[in-house]
Amino acid sequence: MYLLHPVARLSLSEFSVHPSTTIGIAIFATAYIWRARQGPSAADRLPVTTTAATADANQLDLAAAPQGPTTGQKLAYFSSLALLFLTLNGPLHDLSDFYLFSGHMVQHLILTLVVPPLMIFGTPGWMLRPILRRLSLFAAAKKLTTITWCFVIFNVVLAFWHLPPLYNLALANHGVHILQHLMFIAASVLMWWPLMSPLPELPRAAYPAQMLYCFLMVIPMSIISIYIAMADTLLYPAYAAAPRILGITPMQDQQYGGLIMWIPGGVFFYAVMTVVFFKWSNRGEDSEESAQVGWVPRASA
Repeated sequence: MYLLHPVARLSLSEFSVHPSTTIGIAIFATAYIWRARQGPSAADRLPVTTTAATADANQLDLAAAPQGPTTGQKLAYFSSLALLFLTLNGPLHDLSDFYLFSGHMVQHLILTLVVPPLMIFGTPGWMLRPILRRLSLFAAAKKLTTITWCFVIFNVVLAFWHLPPLYNLALANHGVHILQHLMFIAASVLMWWPLMSPLPELPRAAYPAQMLYCFLMVIPMSIISIYIAMADTLLYPAYAAAPRILGITPMQDQQYGGLIMWIPGGVFFYAVMTVVFFKWSNRGEDSEESAQVGWVPRASA
């Protein structure tokens, strides 16, 4: 039995809710609210490797200045949690788990390309610094958030979970399915890090590198999606036994799923690359420092 539940019914009037997702989202919301109310200390506003005794004047000014989360950051963070809830529960969840592989691809694109950037944008760097004060954790984070590792980890995780044996295992086992989604989200946070890091000590890549990164990110996703769309056999037999919707055959469903990953996924990265270009043009510098959050041009520093 491949489907996660023996009886599945797609209904817009009945919203299915899964406790594991609700509990996880509630934990993230509670931690954010608690940390926001606690507010940043002066140490939280300084880079992890800097102390008040070693900080220069600019860093001490930064430590004294009030910082978020701003209203925009709060809106982005809680929008990411709301979108996560709507993606992992309700009609989209039921459609992707019980009916259509293509629906599952829509779900995965939201989990990887929409939720993580909203979450990162909504989280001020000072909220994360207490976790990184332990030098062993900081050293690991420093390595994992380099542009090369972020590229490799995301694409390996993406390819790994679309291998038919592992994808079918996730459909057959709810615990494995949860692990699959957690790995997608974690790998996607890393993937977005060189573009959106809120911490200068775990820096964003320079803008030229960001553009190349976005361009190269399209290639592995295209290979995986072409493999799925052009396959002449059913790769994921769980959906062959699912009730048919709108007359879509299992092979058509598989082809649509591959195309959804290929075309919207590729266009999305080109759109991000365009945004990066205009940010680069606006700042007018190629250095890594100019791409960081809170950067101040040298002429007006």
